[in-house]
Amino acid sequence: MQLLNKKGPGVKRGNKKGGIRMPGFFGRNSVFSNIVNAILILLIVVSLYSMLSSGNQKSENIPISQLASDISAGLVKQIDVSGSDLAITYNKTGTSTEEVIKKAQKEEGTALSQTLYNYGVDKIKLETVKIEIKGESGFAYWLIVLGPFLIPLIFIAFFIWFLTRQVKGAGMQAFTFGQSKARMSLPNDKTQKITFKDVAGAKEAKEELAEVVDFLKNPKKFLEIGARIPKGILLMGAPGTGKTLLARAVAGEAGVAFFSISGSEFVEMFVGVGASRVRDLFKMAKEMAPAIIFVDEIDAVGRVRGAGMGGGNDEREQTLNQILVEMDGFEPNEKVIVMAATNRPDVLDPALLRPGRFDRRVVIDLPDRADREAILVVHAKEKPFAEDVNLKVIAERTPGFSGADLYSLMNEGAILAARENRTKISQFDLIRSIEKVMMGPERKSHLLSKKEKELTAYHEAGHAVVSSVLPYADPVHKISIISRGRAAGYTLKLPLEDKKMQSKKEFLDDITVALAGYVTEKLILDDVTTGPSNDLQVSTALAREMVTKYGMSDKIGALALEGNGGTTLFGSRGVGDKEYSEKVSSLIDSEVSDIMANAKSKAEEIIKTHRGALNAIAERLIEVETIEREEYEKIIIAHGILPKKKLDIEHQG
Repeated sequence: MQLLNKKGPGVKRGNKKGGIRMPGFFGRNSVFSNIVNAILILLIVVSLYSMLSSGNQKSENIPISQLASDISAGLVKQIDVSGSDLAITYNKTGTSTEEVIKKAQKEEGTALSQTLYNYGVDKIKLETVKIEIKGESGFAYWLIVLGPFLIPLIFIAFFIWFLTRQVKGAGMQAFTFGQSKARMSLPNDKTQKITFKDVAGAKEAKEELAEVVDFLKNPKKFLEIGARIPKGILLMGAPGTGKTLLARAVAGEAGVAFFSISGSEFVEMFVGVGASRVRDLFKMAKEMAPAIIFVDEIDAVGRVRGAGMGGGNDEREQTLNQILVEMDGFEPNEKVIVMAATNRPDVLDPALLRPGRFDRRVVIDLPDRADREAILVVHAKEKPFAEDVNLKVIAERTPGFSGADLYSLMNEGAILAARENRTKISQFDLIRSIEKVMMGPERKSHLLSKKEKELTAYHEAGHAVVSSVLPYADPVHKISIISRGRAAGYTLKLPLEDKKMQSKKEFLDDITVALAGYVTEKLILDDVTTGPSNDLQVSTALAREMVTKYGMSDKIGALALEGNGGTTLFGSRGVGDKEYSEKVSSLIDSEVSDIMANAKSKAEEIIKTHRGALNAIAERLIEVETIEREEYEKIIIAHGILPKKKLDIEHQG
């Protein structure tokens, strides 16, 4: 398998929480579970009350006559009088260590001493007993009297209120369903504040957005001269290039509220919900003005209407219509700016892109070498590095990497160092991280048999030799037959400098290099395996794009018959509809076959001519499994192949 330049792979972010959600009455937050909880609480409280009530009745009740007899016998220590209730404390007797307390009732309106005298208690005996009168407050009296009746009623009322609250909450969810789900960042939130200093690279994009910051800070300067800042700003670029980060940086620089939402969050199965959320979002932003509304992945709702795409979802089109209406209703002094991001600007509805809506488009390209180094410096903060780390070398070896890829690279380097119990990140960790981000982790457990190892070594050696001989192919940096990801082996080819465009000659050389593994297997081993399947797919797709998309066919001429992804360019037709005849289709197939056949013949010629270099590289791969650039160049120089230098490429151009 050959590895071509990385063209900004997609990077998906997100931190979604998983879990099992029970439907209906048996869900975790269902009404049924709340009823059960309320009943359990009621039973627990009633049980506690019963225990306390029964606990108060453990004391023995005695008649006044027995109390008089016990006082005469000298058994009573103290009497506490509370209204007509008597609490009698007896003296300790025998080995007992606890005081015995009994209860009695006296007549209402009669003094205790007079009652005891009437029962024949001697005055001297009565003086030995301590009598204490406790005044009972009105509140305590009524609480004791009414408590057994009021407490159950209170808990029943609480139970009814609790159920009513749950039902009301479930009903209110229907009314809040159309509210905006946007996440808001306030200007005084220092933890989430991002400025242009935190965004490396994208110099032109930051210059374009600086005007927006100036308008939000000082709108009077623009309004007095009659200038109107664009209402909508569309950030366009490959995935992971920092579109969302730049939008947050604009809000941080201007010190305004920032409302962030994804385009997919507007679309629901219920009609009108998306449009309602759009209205609510713009209403909140106007109340917080000056503010920025940021819609990520706007192509989820902003696709061309009536093109048969999106499943005919009328709800999505209503949401788009509401966005268009809200943006058209802005006044110059509202100081609300809408920013959106997409990596598919070609599928957006023309009404979104007309003047007055998203009329300023900021393109964010993949970072060049200098920008990559600056981004690596940003991600290197708070990471301990060894003395051998050179971020410039890492930037040179990562053409086509986006900002998200570079972040992942630095993070993987730190993980590798921590896994090996080292406290500092070395250059070797970062080099290994490049290949891990591009292809995946090493599969050391995927052991090849002797025959498979030989086959893979010759396959990768074929890619490397053809790439080194062809003038417009990228130089080889590394060859390995250690499995990574889904590849049994790989040849790492990197350009000497960043390229924004590719020529027809470069495409033809790339196709020839891709077919070199297939040709080598067939010539050397007299057999073909499933190994070159990916190479054949990539090279065939590239040949077809040359013919139908880039106008690089002499027979077809300067015609673009297909767009991105093989869809037709003309009108609003669905995927796969052709705007050309069967004769042209046959001609396209013929041209693609000719390109592939010519590339295959060229690869065969190079392999036969440089058979010695091929054998030397394959044998070395079988021995050590990985060959770095320096060792590889020594081998090909020994067999008469000169390695590519930057000066050679400049002369060819």
